[in-house]
Amino acid sequence: MKSLQARHALLADTGYQLTVLSQADAAGAHLPAFAHKLRETGLLPLRPTSLRVMQINVGKMCNQVCKHCHVDAGPDRTEIMTRETMQQCLAALAQSDIQVVDLTGGAPEMNPDFRWLVEQISALGRQTIVRCNLTIIVANKKYHDLPEFFAKHRVQVVSSLPHFSAARTDAQRGEGVFGRSIRALQMLNEVGYGVEGSGLQLDLVFNPSGAFLPGNQASLEREFKQRLLREHGIVFNNLLAITNLPVSRFLEYLLESGNYESYMEKLVAAYNPTAAENVMCRSTLSVSWDGLLYDCDFNQMLELPVAATAPQHIRDFDEAALNARAIVVNQHCFGCTAGAGSSCGGATT
Repeated sequence: MKSLQARHALLADTGYQLTVLSQADAAGAHLPAFAHKLRETGLLPLRPTSLRVMQINVGKMCNQVCKHCHVDAGPDRTEIMTRETMQQCLAALAQSDIQVVDLTGGAPEMNPDFRWLVEQISALGRQTIVRCNLTIIVANKKYHDLPEFFAKHRVQVVSSLPHFSAARTDAQRGEGVFGRSIRALQMLNEVGYGVEGSGLQLDLVFNPSGAFLPGNQASLEREFKQRLLREHGIVFNNLLAITNLPVSRFLEYLLESGNYESYMEKLVAAYNPTAAENVMCRSTLSVSWDGLLYDCDFNQMLELPVAATAPQHIRDFDEAALNARAIVVNQHCFGCTAGAGSSCGGATT
């Protein structure tokens, strides 16, 4: 499997994705506009509460090609953040009150300056989260010491594991991914990650394998903990249940499987005003591999930049202007406000 971009697929064009999201259904009916839903619940324009997290996408290169990936990442993607842009991120951090830096990709560890960036963030006294796909740890011997490196810098590790069964995980993330993920989790446990009292946090991410919303996060966590401990001796801290948003390769799946319209109807019907109040874009700034600024990772992948009233690039960082901006919304945002809500930190209600 290749990325949408490598296949020259129509959905590689973000303008085309936005057109799909705004189209009427087969009967000619349009879904309610997300902005209209926000207005009904007194949340339009949606404003930041305060910046707490800087999420940095350090590149789209990845050793996996997952079917649900909203980044369209893969081995054929070459976009990568330079050290110069990383330095601009660090300069912005140094002048801000942002306390958490969330590193994502692709596989962020494949950026040649990844470890340097983590060291610099640590030197600034800020918390680092890395969104590790697990298999990168065992992909090549140069990554085998990542658990020790993470532990040294007290990095919070957040890793996707769609299910505790090999069949369901491999169906979504590729043949053999489950087995390699289990080995990587064991390596993280061996240095203390997820172990009570260690202070080394290991969270897993669950996302549904089809066109449905995630189940109850607490119940899923109990089930994952029981099964992974009993069958593989693995421990972890929290399970984060995340809704798949209709973006990029998950949008491709919805369209090809004939589930797009019914899935969007589910998201709209499950709109939760409390979840809308707690969406992650109100406290997060998303920085792309080339330094451009977005309200969230999903807006970044749809190339919907922050409002024109705010700086557009990290080199022009202005915390006050960013905190005063109106957050850009579109139809995909229904994914973050459905049911219990969804964010990079899991359910929001």
